[in-house]
Amino acid sequence: MNPRLLRRPAAVVLPLSAALALTAVVGPAEAEPARHGTAAAARVVSTSTLPDIPLAPFSNALLPGSVDDDRDVDLGGIGSDLYPAERRGEYWTVTDRGPNGQIAVGKDKRRTFPVPGFDPAIVKVRAAGDRIRVLKSIPLTTRSGAPVTGLPNQPGRDEAPYDHSATNPLAYNVNGLDTEGLVRDRDGSFWLVDEYGPSLVHVSAGGRVLARHVPRGLALTGADYPVVESLPSIFLKRKINRGFEGLALLPDGDLVMALQSPLLNPDKAAGEDSRTTRLLRFSPRKNRVTAEYAYRFDAVGVVEPGQTKTSELKISSVVALGGDRLLVQERTDKASRLYEVRLRSGADILGSRWDSTASPTLEQLGDEAAADAPVLAKRLVVDLNTVAGVPGKIEGIAVEGSSTLVLLNDNDFGMTDGPGAFDANGRLVDSGVETTLVRVRLPHRLR
Repeated sequence: MNPRLLRRPAAVVLPLSAALALTAVVGPAEAEPARHGTAAAARVVSTSTLPDIPLAPFSNALLPGSVDDDRDVDLGGIGSDLYPAERRGEYWTVTDRGPNGQIAVGKDKRRTFPVPGFDPAIVKVRAAGDRIRVLKSIPLTTRSGAPVTGLPNQPGRDEAPYDHSATNPLAYNVNGLDTEGLVRDRDGSFWLVDEYGPSLVHVSAGGRVLARHVPRGLALTGADYPVVESLPSIFLKRKINRGFEGLALLPDGDLVMALQSPLLNPDKAAGEDSRTTRLLRFSPRKNRVTAEYAYRFDAVGVVEPGQTKTSELKISSVVALGGDRLLVQERTDKASRLYEVRLRSGADILGSRWDSTASPTLEQLGDEAAADAPVLAKRLVVDLNTVAGVPGKIEGIAVEGSSTLVLLNDNDFGMTDGPGAFDANGRLVDSGVETTLVRVRLPHRLR
């Protein structure tokens, strides 16, 4: 669970009229001049919040008897992604794996699941004035109709699950999904990405898992839905709790998955220090990965001034802008910036030397070496961290019209980390962070 985010006043925007031809990596020297642009024009034009909805009644209405005690947790976490629905002002969202946190026990940080019966759900919402209204909820289920749950899959690869007190271990579940990115396909089905595998998950309009695409060699056996080893095996090296986070649907029907953080390739030290993560392009028509791209973060001190830990860099959202253009979110726990990239064929690294553990790996490249690698060129669109009124921990992003961003935060179900998350009676001590949707008007067109 991430700490709550802070905001900073001011605003930074690079106009879209800026030249597209950039160097492969926009580092501090290139990014900083944008701070003298037309930043102040980016502004919040509406704000809506989700009212308190107790988690047990919500869950049991979808899957009767699934939650016997919600420990006073309300529905939250729906901001894991955001995708426009059929009517303006309505959106498809998705929860993550549910209420979870970390508690230190000795030298261990144990992953807690205070409501283990919670099942991840797709939630359709409408922003009506200052309120977010839930219109429809779809639980994610297996082939036989059982809840997938949000529990980890594999001992030794995923974090061990514990109850709210971090003292009693819970069972793993091979069907469990830590859902993040979401898009709705033209046929009404959904595509999701998951952090555990990491995986790409195809889901029917009714929430049944049709297929889960995982890296080759994962050996995820016993699932109550089809598991397809169709993704590059290098993705087995994903960092724990940092698998696929963003998902975009391109105009041609292809999907683009974003890995939240760099792979631990060839080892943990390289992954923690790396600023290069990866995007995968998947063709539903061909049922396979067709391209892979290297995406390089700005230096962490550019994304969040004062931050020095490179491992804090993450991608939480990617959005298709048209053609081969993507909006990519770079963030830390206290900052968020949006960039535009083009997925050019010359930048495809699928099956190349960069798609392996051969040294130097993609994750080991410094700035100078990365400039000679096929890293995607990018340009800054807006620094969300400096737009007054934008909530913290934005994970869901959509584009409305030609120049409006719709942003939704992940409030982590009102949970915090540590033993103070619950009182002596095992009831939630709510963080007070609300699920909030805001619209931000930009001074320029996005598409």
